[in-house]
Amino acid sequence: MTDAHSIKQRQADVVIVGAGLAGLAAARALAAAGVDAVVLEARARVGGRVYTRPASDGTLLDLGGQWIGPTQQRLAALAEAVGAATFPTYVDGLNIEYRDGQRATYADAIPMNDPIAALETVETLLELNLMAQDVPLAAPWTADRAAEWDAQTVASWMEAHVSSAIARMWLTLGVQAVFAAEPRDLSLLHFLFYVHSGGSLNELLSVTSGAQERRFQQGAQSIADRMAAELGERIILNAPVHTISQNDRSVRVESDSVTVMGQRAIIAIPPTLAGRLRYRPALPAHRDQLTQRVPMGTVIKVHCLYAAPFWRDDGLSGQVASDSGIVRVTFDNSPESGRPGVLLSFIEGDEGRVWGRRSVDERRAAVLECLVRYFGDKAGAPFEYVEQNWAEEEYTRGCYAGYLPPGVLSMYGDALRAPIGRLHWAGTETATVWNGYMDGAVQSGERAAAEVLACGL
Repeated sequence: MTDAHSIKQRQADVVIVGAGLAGLAAARALAAAGVDAVVLEARARVGGRVYTRPASDGTLLDLGGQWIGPTQQRLAALAEAVGAATFPTYVDGLNIEYRDGQRATYADAIPMNDPIAALETVETLLELNLMAQDVPLAAPWTADRAAEWDAQTVASWMEAHVSSAIARMWLTLGVQAVFAAEPRDLSLLHFLFYVHSGGSLNELLSVTSGAQERRFQQGAQSIADRMAAELGERIILNAPVHTISQNDRSVRVESDSVTVMGQRAIIAIPPTLAGRLRYRPALPAHRDQLTQRVPMGTVIKVHCLYAAPFWRDDGLSGQVASDSGIVRVTFDNSPESGRPGVLLSFIEGDEGRVWGRRSVDERRAAVLECLVRYFGDKAGAPFEYVEQNWAEEEYTRGCYAGYLPPGVLSMYGDALRAPIGRLHWAGTETATVWNGYMDGAVQSGERAAAEVLACGL
């Protein structure tokens, strides 16, 4: 890797904006085909929304994307190729349900303490899964009911179709956990596409046989780091791009410190960030209007470290589903060795929007109050508290991914991946399989690279 300050101008076949998994996957595919590709990355590191950093005792913490599921085949193939091994997420023991101020435990995938609500929850999941299968992955806006589904939110659909307040509450929690947004924010069509993209709601929400099944031994960023090591000086760090120009023959990609000339460009950053760049000539209105309509989710990811995972001694898995509080979802995020004990908490959606404006000390106190409520007094005394507020990240501005409000997918969806002249688009938001996930990012980068190769260089 090269720092932007050590080079002023560069020539390449293809210029890639962003060294997240999408940009790195594109560069790797192009390099394998003998194409000279240069990646400009705004940060001083690679990985984008995948970010691993050590705690004070050296424990590796994934502050960004971290899990891999059994059907995420592109990510698995990439991890194997670069030698990134995995281990299973800890699931032994009972889960905690906290509802209406009462704590209970359960062993199933869904809390069964209220059998009627549990039955309606299962039936609703099945209905949504079946609806999702009717949404074409490559062109969800062509679904038979696209206009109808894109004219409503997930919240309005639940109000009309889910009678149990408890079932609505658990579905709301599921939406917050997957999108870091609220049901009222999301187009039903986008939600159904997302479900189909990941296989089913069961796969999106589950640990065993689901999206949260396994973790990476050296942290998820190790995949990006190892790809970057392969690519070497093709990657230029500390080079935030501000202007992209194109004509009939070439592209010019500029940052404050380095300019790269090439034949084509791949923009591998979230649509909302891509919309903040300056284009010469200006992008067509259809594409620019799209980028104005893809907000990012809001999440603060929190790790609390303890000498040991004391909850395991109490027969608990470390997983919580709660109807209230700053933290409503937790996981056991301890390393494979089991030491130290690490509780992972998510502050998502509205809670992230409210608490993101408060101080770290206020958030810490509120997080620990929740953890004590769930796990007892020991949870109130971690030896380290680490948080990552993704909405504050200048070159991300939110996580987990961009989501689509009502009316966007049916009107602007065809602009997500369509090249504009010599410009091509990547990023997990453009994926058709595992959209919003690391696997989707890899798919998008490989697809964009294939587009470029098909154009000839």
